[in-house]
Amino acid sequence: MLTLTNSPLLVAKPYQEIKITSTRSIVVCAAAKGPRPRYPRVWKTNKKIGTISKAAKLVQSIKELSNVKEEVYGALDSYVAWELEFPLITVKKALKTLEYEKEWKRIIQVTKWMLSKGQGKTMGSYFTLLNALAEEDRLAEAEELWTKLLMQYTESLPRRFFDKMISIYCKRGMHDKMFEVFADMEELAVRPSISVVSMVGDVFKELEMMDKYEKLHKKYPPPQWEYRYIKGKRVRIKVQGQSNKVDKYIRKRDNVQLNSGLIEDDSSEETSELTDDEQFEQDADVICMESQQISDESYESMEPSLNE
Repeated sequence: MLTLTNSPLLVAKPYQEIKITSTRSIVVCAAAKGPRPRYPRVWKTNKKIGTISKAAKLVQSIKELSNVKEEVYGALDSYVAWELEFPLITVKKALKTLEYEKEWKRIIQVTKWMLSKGQGKTMGSYFTLLNALAEEDRLAEAEELWTKLLMQYTESLPRRFFDKMISIYCKRGMHDKMFEVFADMEELAVRPSISVVSMVGDVFKELEMMDKYEKLHKKYPPPQWEYRYIKGKRVRIKVQGQSNKVDKYIRKRDNVQLNSGLIEDDSSEETSELTDDEQFEQDADVICMESQQISDESYESMEPSLNE
């Protein structure tokens, strides 16, 4: 039989190392059309690219403009034209910056422009617009926005809108409209806050409606429970040692009115010093009781029960 074998010359042939050296640089081309061209950016930030820097750039560009509506809207449209999607987060941060700087006219312009684009239709945007209109004394527009929101979101309207409208009417002395908003709160079963109860109670007292004043405080007493955060947990704690804030306010006013016409004597000074010392001791006892109660009730039930 025939067999195939390697020749001894091929096996004994030594291997040679070959080194390949190249001095050319590799250039990656896109679809064999050459390198991608670079164009200068229109909205280039100074520090870094992000929503914070973009919001600062937007605020800076808006502040330099006049109060003409077309000029402001044109600048905002040119800003949005270079974005693939509407920059809602950037605009919200710009509104927060303007609110911190109390630029109420710019807040009204930017919010109305954003709502006209169909973006940012949230309760936060509406409340920001309502607050800015109230600060600018544009009461007619604020009332129009309030009626629109009340008709559209009757049962889901947050309580802070009612509180804001009551405070607006209370500052301007419009008691009839304030009572109407408070009546709407009662019809919609929205529990008023302590500040609203005190404002409405003061108006009842000024108008000498003592029967309604007493009914108001009987119907809406202060809450018996409060919530505190202990070691990162929300704990419900019963309020002890704290009397009614409204009653304290009434007692102070009544004491001032009763003691305004009295003659100051040495005996009255001594009694006032005694009452101040007793009050100091009572406040110290209350603080000690609260600290002990927090430590004892830190691991109680976490179920929320606001209306108890």
